[in-house]
Amino acid sequence: MTLRTSTLRRKHVSMTSLIDVIFLLLLFFMLSSTFTRFSEIPLVGASAGQRATASDTPPLFLRLDEQSLKLNGQDYTLDTLIAQIDTLALSEGQQLLVAPRDAVTSQRLVDLLVVLAARPDLSVVVLE
Repeated sequence: MTLRTSTLRRKHVSMTSLIDVIFLLLLFFMLSSTFTRFSEIPLVGASAGQRATASDTPPLFLRLDEQSLKLNGQDYTLDTLIAQIDTLALSEGQQLLVAPRDAVTSQRLVDLLVVLAARPDLSVVVLE
């Protein structure tokens, strides 16, 4: 009985194909990604102890709900809000107090602030 010794051959792993795959993945993710700059929305939060501004015009009050918004107690949509503010705003630097409900999403608040940015002379204060 003869004992056979089998010779094991090691296969040489080529790193070239691995580098090519990594390069192609890197290229794919770089080209499919979007590099956008997010815009900033100026936000003033009301807090206790703030000094009241000396103004003869009373501030406008906006109640922001999940599906609706009320400006001084009247229902409006985001599309008609600026036109209504234009009729109610009495002075330069008119203050608008925004009171969001608890269930309002941050996206809904941002949508409102983007619409209100059309009136740069309007002083928007978000109540906590």
